[in-house]
Amino acid sequence: MPICEPHMRDRADANEPAPPCTVVIFGAGGDLTKRLLLPALSNLERAGLLPDDFQLIGVARSARSDADFRAEIVSSVGQFATEQISFEQVRWLADRASYLQGDFDNAATYRDLAKRLQTTSMPNGRIRNCLFYLATPPAAFVPVVQGLAGAGLAREQDGSWRRVVVEKPFGTDLPSAQTLNSTLLAVLDEHQIYRIDHFLGKETVQNIMSLRFANGIFEPLWNRNHIDHIQITVAETVSVERRGKFYDATGALRDMVPNHLFQLLTLVAMEPPGCFDPDALRAEKAKVLSAVHRFDHHPDDVWRHAVRAQYAAGNVGDTPVEAYRNAPDVAPTSTTETYVALKLMIDNWRWAGVPFYLRTGKALSRRRTEIAIQFKQPPLALFRDTPVDHLSPNELIFHLQPEESVTLRFNAKVPGPHMKTSGVAMRFNYEDWFKVAPSTGYETLIYDCMTGDAGLFQSAATIEDGWRVVQPILDAWSADPTRDLGTYAAGSEGPTTADALLGRQGRSWRAIARPVDPGSRAP
Repeated sequence: MPICEPHMRDRADANEPAPPCTVVIFGAGGDLTKRLLLPALSNLERAGLLPDDFQLIGVARSARSDADFRAEIVSSVGQFATEQISFEQVRWLADRASYLQGDFDNAATYRDLAKRLQTTSMPNGRIRNCLFYLATPPAAFVPVVQGLAGAGLAREQDGSWRRVVVEKPFGTDLPSAQTLNSTLLAVLDEHQIYRIDHFLGKETVQNIMSLRFANGIFEPLWNRNHIDHIQITVAETVSVERRGKFYDATGALRDMVPNHLFQLLTLVAMEPPGCFDPDALRAEKAKVLSAVHRFDHHPDDVWRHAVRAQYAAGNVGDTPVEAYRNAPDVAPTSTTETYVALKLMIDNWRWAGVPFYLRTGKALSRRRTEIAIQFKQPPLALFRDTPVDHLSPNELIFHLQPEESVTLRFNAKVPGPHMKTSGVAMRFNYEDWFKVAPSTGYETLIYDCMTGDAGLFQSAATIEDGWRVVQPILDAWSADPTRDLGTYAAGSEGPTTADALLGRQGRSWRAIARPVDPGSRAP
C-alpha cells in the first residue's frame, strides 16, 4: 500500500526549477530529439524550470563535434519551436551541451560517458544526478541499459539519482514485454524506470483526473448506475506514408491500443487514489487493466468483440490516398490492420455492465482524439402526452486533439408554445480560459522525470496487464489471418463492421467527421 505524501507539485512552487542534473540523450541525431525533445527542453528553460547547473550530453553513432551538436540544437529549436524564440534563449541550452560519439552495444561508449560525467561532476566531486533518455529504436533499449549498468552509471549512491526514460513500444506482445521488463529490472529498480507515453503530457488528458475528482457534480455519477457506455476514439487522417516497413510488422492494435488508448481508459475508469502520490496513481491504473474481461474465455470472444480492417483507396479531404497494400514496403497480400475497434467490459463493482468502446485507425475522415461519456436516458413517462418521442443523449466529451476542450451536452426546451426539446451544448475551451503557451507535450513529462514524479508513467505491471488484454486478439488474428479482415475507403469513418459492436445494443459511434461542438449554440 503506497504511503501518501504531499504530491511533488504541491510541495514545490509551480515555477521551482528541477534539481541540478545532466540529461543524456541516446539517439541525439534522431527525429524525436530534433522535433520534440530539444524544443521541449528549450520551453522548460524559458519557463524557468531547468536548473542553472544543467548539462546536456548527446550520444549517437555518427561523428560530430561539440560545436556541430550545438549548432544542430540551435537549428532544431529554431525550426521546431512551438512559439517564437530568441537566439539568446536557445543559446542557453546549446552552451550547456556536448556530444559523445559511440555505438550503443560497445562498452567503450559507456566508459567514455562515465569519464565525461566525471568532468562535469558536482563541486564535491560526486557524479551529478543523471537522466538517461532512450530516444532510440526499441532494439537499443537493452544494450543501452546494460551498458549503463556495466559502467556503474545505473547505480544510485551518495544521494544522487539515476533515471532511465524508455520510449514506446514496450514490447510487441506479452512475452516480449515481460522479457523487456525483466531485463530492465535486472539492472534497475522500478523507481528508476520511466516508461513514457507522450499522450499523458497533454494538459487535457491530465484534466480528466481534475474534472473527475475535483468536482462533486461528476464523481457521484461516474458509475454503472448513471453511465450507459463510454467511447474512446483516436482517429488519424495520415496514412502509413513511408513507414510501411515498420507498420506492416506492427499494425493498429500493437501501435496504439496497449499504450495510448489504454492510458486513456485507465484515467477514465480508475478508482479515486488515496492521494496523487505516483505509486497510488499507478496502483489504481493497474487495477483497471487487471479487471478488464479477457478475450480468451470463449473461442468466439475475439470475433464478436474485436474488429479489424485495412484502408482501401480513397480521398482524405482533397488528397488522394492509395490503398494500404499499395504503400511502399507493404506486402501486396498484407493482413495487417490499419483500423481496430474493441468492446471491453471491466469486471468490477463500479463498471459492471458498462461497455467501453475503443477505436483507432489511419486514413480516416478527420483527425480526432476524444473520450465521450454517455449517460443513461431518463424515463419518457413525463413526456407521454407531448410530441417528444426521444431525447438527445446526455454526454460529457473530452476533446484531446486537435481542439482541447470539454463539452457537456444536455436537453433544453425549444422556445415556443409546444413542448419540444433539443440537444444543446456547453463547451470549455482550454486555451480560451488558460492562456498557456503552445507546447510539444513532452515538457511536463521531462520535468516530472527530473523531479522524480512517476505518476504519469507506466509501471511494469500496467504494461504487462495491457498486453494480457490484447494477447488473445493477436493470437486469434495470427491463427486465422484473413478471417473478418474488413476494408474501408480512405477518408471514411471506418469499416461498417465496427458499427455492429454498438449496433447490437442499439448504440452508435459518434461521427468522426462532425463539426466541432458549437458551445451554447444549438446544433
